[in-house]
Amino acid sequence: MIKPILEGARRRYLVAAAEVAHQDRCQRAGLGMAAVSTDAGHVEDVLDKVERFVWSHPEVEVLTAERSWLASGA
Repeated sequence: MIKPILEGARRRYLVAAAEVAHQDRCQRAGLGMAAVSTDAGHVEDVLDKVERFVWSHPEVEVLTAERSWLASGA
């Protein structure tokens, strides 16, 4: 169930995607998605679409969604 979500996000939205937590649990997963751009608004739009994509899977119950930002020092 996790693999199609990760591969779909990578293919559709060109983000980095991986299972980052709860790998040892049968019915739980922590997914991480990352996007890079010179425009923060673009990244926010992409991550909004990715989040809607994950929510669109009826077999998945999303417990939380968090975002964090890294800004370049330049």
